[in-house]
Amino acid sequence: MKLEIVTPDKKVFQGPASGVQVPGIEGSFEVLENHAALVSALGEGTVRITSGGKAEYFDIDGGVIEVLNNTVVILAETAVPSIKIENK
Repeated sequence: MKLEIVTPDKKVFQGPASGVQVPGIEGSFEVLENHAALVSALGEGTVRITSGGKAEYFDIDGGVIEVLNNTVVILAETAVPSIKIENK
């Protein structure tokens, strides 16, 4: 699926993703390929993008996510690349 992370200043990320985990206002959730249409508010936290077996992370301070026809758009006030270490 296609993913974009956009702030008022610029487009922070654009590219393919097989999964996107986001901080919903009532808990985190994940969007996978062929997900049903969705619009949801986001809280402060980390967005985890998976693609090709690799993961990228962005810290956001809240926003909105829209999912439609295998396209995911995250509108956030700020989005900063982040480094996370996952436990195996």
